[in-house]
Formats: sequence, C-alpha cells, structure tokens
Amino acid sequence: MKTGLMFVKLVNPCSGEGAIYLFNMCLPQLFEVKVFKEKNHSWFINESVQSGGLLHFATPMDPLFLLLYYLIKADKEGKFQPLDQVVMDDMFPNCALLLKLPELEKLLRHVTEEKEIDKKKYYKYSKEKTLKWLEKKVNQTVAALKTNNINVSARVQSTAFFSGDQVSSDKEEDYIRYAHGLISDYIPKELSDALSKYLKLPEPPAAVPNPPSKPFSGTNLKSRTSPELAALYSQTSWWKTRSSGSRKASDRLFS
Repeated sequence: MKTGLMFVKLVNPCSGEGAIYLFNMCLPQLFEVKVFKEKNHSWFINESVQSGGLLHFATPMDPLFLLLYYLIKADKEGKFQPLDQVVMDDMFPNCALLLKLPELEKLLRHVTEEKEIDKKKYYKYSKEKTLKWLEKKVNQTVAALKTNNINVSARVQSTAFFSGDQVSSDKEEDYIRYAHGLISDYIPKELSDALSKYLKLPEPPAAVPNPPSKPFSGTNLKSRTSPELAALYSQTSWWKTRSSGSRKASDRLFS
C-alpha cells in the first residue's frame, strides 16, 4: 500500500458478479482490470520461456457506472436515501471505497434526484436523467471510434449472416449500435434495452435464411480486441479529462 495501489473485488455492474478493479488511493482513482489472453502465448524471461502469457492492463473507469448499479438496486424501495445506505454490499464490502472518490456529488446529479434535509443529502435513482447521461456517453464513444478510424460495420454485421449487398461501409447507425454495445458492458441488461429504445435503434436486419458454410469474417460485438479498447478508453475516459484541471466538473464528464 506504500504505492497507494490496491486491488479490490467489486461488483460487475453488467452481470452483478465479482470482478477485479484497481484503486489508486493517492489520487484517488478507479481502474478496471482487463485480461488479454491468447491460446498460444508465452513470455521470454531472461533465458527461459514461461507459458501462460496473460497480459493484465488497467484502464481508467468512470465510477458512476458502479454507483449506478447500487442506485438502481436501491430504487426498488422507492424512496430517497443517504448514499452510504445505498452503496452497501455484504458480498463486496470494498464498495465503500467508491464513496471516497472526488466530486461524487457532482457525478450523482447526472443519474439521480436529490434532496437535502438538515444539511444531509438524500438520493433517488432517476431513469430519465440516466438515459440522457448514457446517450452522451454513446455519442462520446462514437466520436472516439471515428477519431481512431475503427471500422465498425463488419463487427456489427458479424452478429448475423448477411448477403453481399447487405455488407456496406460504416454508417452512423453502425457507430451508434457498436457504441451502445460497448456501453452495455457496464450497465444491467434492462437498462441496456431501455437505452436502445431511447436511442431509437432499429432492430438488426434479418439474417439470410441459408448462410454460407463459413460465416462472415469479423469480430463479434462482444469480442473486441485490447488495442481497440485501449484506444477507446484513452479517448472516452472521464478520468483522463479530469487531470486537465481547466474544465468545469460537468464538462469533464462528457468531454
């Protein structure tokens, strides 16, 4: 802990299962830990070859996604509650570390309604505000995809079999659909479906009845490669913009 780095197990806001995260307690700052694994991979260490060449890398993560998970869960009670009573988890007690992150109240305004009683803040999940915030996240991700010249049409279309005339160059809808898929990795499925409707995404085109023996080559929507993710995180991370120090907190979140 001398370095201020701490690996903790917290809830995955999409699946509800446990996942490893990294806290920088000095800043403080939250990172998610990703594992890049190839079937045949090893490391050269000195003059020996070590098998099992997993690559772990940490990328800055917007903590609001994790807070959102608990806010949605607490909303079942239908009342305003103090944040320390919302962010509680017997399975993942380290979730309390989220309450130590900076500018927390400003972040919560994007996804909650709040009241103040006797100088104490109470919060309640707002689906309307959350969808607006997620729409901005999608637009932010679309901009990053375009900036990094990442082709998305093949990835969107590879989820089904398409005839030749259906496979086309990148369209705005493809960017939005792919960005929606990325954001959906950090929110519950019910909210992901609601976001899809909010974005007015049409249903995917019907698949060809008799697909060829070899499926259309491309990366599945859920099988994004680490270079793509690294490029996107470098563009879309709220924490990256936080260090600039020249913008207002509300601007940093959506830069």
